[in-house]
Amino acid sequence: MAGLWVSVGSLIAAGQRGQRSPQQLMRRVALWTLKHASHYSRHHLMVTRSLCSADSYSNEKTFDKILVANRGEIACRVIKTCKKMGIKTVAIHSDVDASSVHVKMADEAVCVGPAPTSKSYLNMDAIMEAIKKTRAQAVHPGYGFLSENKEFAKYLAAEDIIFIGPDTCAIQAMGDKIESKLLAKKAKVNTIPGFDGVVKDADEAVRIAREIGYPVMIKASAGGGGKGMRIAWDDEETRDGFRFSSQEAASSFGDDRLLIEKFIDNPRHIEIQVLGDKHGNALWLNERECSIQRRNQKVIEEAPSIFLDSVTRSAMGEQAVALAKAVKYSSAGTVEFLVDSKKNFYFLEMNTRLQVEHPVTECITGLDLVQEMIRVAKGYPLRHTQADIPINGWAVECRVYAEDPYKSFGLPSIGRLSQYQEPIHLPGVRVDSGIQPGSDISIYYDPMISKLITYGSNRTEALKRMEDALDNYVIRGVTHNIALLREVIINSRFVKGDINTKFLSDVYPDGFKGHKLTENERNELLAIASSLFVASQLRAQCFQEHENSRVPIVRPQVANWELSIKLNDQVHTVVASNSGKTFSVEVYGLKLNVTSTWNLASPLLSVNVDGIQRTIQCLSREAGGNMSIQFLGTVVTEGQEICVIEAMKMQNSMTAGKTGKVKSVHCKAGDTVGEGDLLMELQ
Repeated sequence: MAGLWVSVGSLIAAGQRGQRSPQQLMRRVALWTLKHASHYSRHHLMVTRSLCSADSYSNEKTFDKILVANRGEIACRVIKTCKKMGIKTVAIHSDVDASSVHVKMADEAVCVGPAPTSKSYLNMDAIMEAIKKTRAQAVHPGYGFLSENKEFAKYLAAEDIIFIGPDTCAIQAMGDKIESKLLAKKAKVNTIPGFDGVVKDADEAVRIAREIGYPVMIKASAGGGGKGMRIAWDDEETRDGFRFSSQEAASSFGDDRLLIEKFIDNPRHIEIQVLGDKHGNALWLNERECSIQRRNQKVIEEAPSIFLDSVTRSAMGEQAVALAKAVKYSSAGTVEFLVDSKKNFYFLEMNTRLQVEHPVTECITGLDLVQEMIRVAKGYPLRHTQADIPINGWAVECRVYAEDPYKSFGLPSIGRLSQYQEPIHLPGVRVDSGIQPGSDISIYYDPMISKLITYGSNRTEALKRMEDALDNYVIRGVTHNIALLREVIINSRFVKGDINTKFLSDVYPDGFKGHKLTENERNELLAIASSLFVASQLRAQCFQEHENSRVPIVRPQVANWELSIKLNDQVHTVVASNSGKTFSVEVYGLKLNVTSTWNLASPLLSVNVDGIQRTIQCLSREAGGNMSIQFLGTVVTEGQEICVIEAMKMQNSMTAGKTGKVKSVHCKAGDTVGEGDLLMELQ
């Protein structure tokens, strides 16, 4: 069910696709303060003071100016720490990003080309010119784009520009999945059984897959972020997987080499954050649980993992550090593992960059990882020993995407943010974003809106704060995935920690359908909807009487409002009465008391129903009285591929739903297509 639609006569009360907004208070003593992006709450500051103080940002001389070779939330994130450290920043941008938040935050900005990434954010020549023009001394690449490109790091080194990341040898060694697996074995890191060479063609892929034994994972040697990865359960899927993975790898990384390894069924995805310097020191900064994924891309992360015990955590951390030291790693990096039900863990890959989900590690350790990367790049040794690294509290991150969760758990959506409000007024909330009201979510870039992070003294508190934050996040103008995120974090399996990388497909085998109301929730919704409707009618009457005050209007006093509410094709009769700000609503023999400020001009409304606090969102109001609300946050033979769409760098195969012949084709290779466009007709 795509939403909860309620109509009370002319009222349509709808619980649509989820929306919200974040907030955070901040002091100079903590991690970041900036106008448009994420902040830490006061609760987080209590944790950060132990390892990260105001003095730590100003006592050491690092760089005068850093160019940030990225966009969006991660560019904003890096700029914030640079400002804390007294470092001037340079933003790069494509022509369509000229008014973006990261451009406004930086001290200088340089356009590096048109919208396509190949002509702008991946345009090394243009970026090198920007570096020379602005006289930046160092470059922070963020994640994605050129962050793991060894050629870019080499170009910088040739011009005596510091790359804020590991050296080119480590990037090459760990960026190549084949070489990294061999190095991991040599460093005595647990590895997954598989073929250690490069797969030449589809026939060889099938032969290797049979030798390893199905299922197998086909993945790009130079890949990451879930791109260029396919699971194959038989020969046909291996051939298709080889084709798709090689094409995706070539378009995303410029390298179509593939490897094949045994697929560990129902694993957990747990990664270790490492930090090394140029003096041979390396630390592991605890783990992150990243098992909630769709299409091999992470959706929800948390730190620490509810699954690991101290012995397993230490073993994983020590192996991660051993691998980092084996390649003389000097920066922040992440070693990813697959962990089976018996807590056996296997090396998956190492990401030689700042990870998207790094904020949860910062929350439980108190470290600013961007600051640590800058210090290490300048040549300073690590300030902490392994014994200094704590696990304080619990942090959860939800990736908020401009996606339709009712379609394959999230197909990209585009549009302009007509209204945007982060929930930073709530305690324990941090939001990393790079957008503002009026920002465009375009076809050219990743559809991430923000990273919503909540922190608590324990997992229960962190999850409850996430639920509240999601309910308070206001996003209008694009479809988003908040409804899915909310359902996951309140799911009983997730709450118990019974998760793996197949969680979404296991819990929602027929796809995500939205929230299913319990009887009590249904009654709450009926009471809230009727109260909201009556409140709006009373407000309209007061307005009319005020406007026509010269001509007295005598209106009958209505003691009770009998309303028919349509909810999911069923009609429910309720009786509502009011006394001040409290409405009494009779629903199926039950009397529910609903209290609120009834500020109908606000997109958020806090409502109390018999002691239960709910946050609803008023999505729209029409002149005729209709209103929409959100409550509690989807010859060709059957199955034969008819065309392939590449959306946000991911290739999506489309199949015919029934047997038929292709009547006409309305697109050609390379065309840009949108949701609802007619691509092909069958007869």
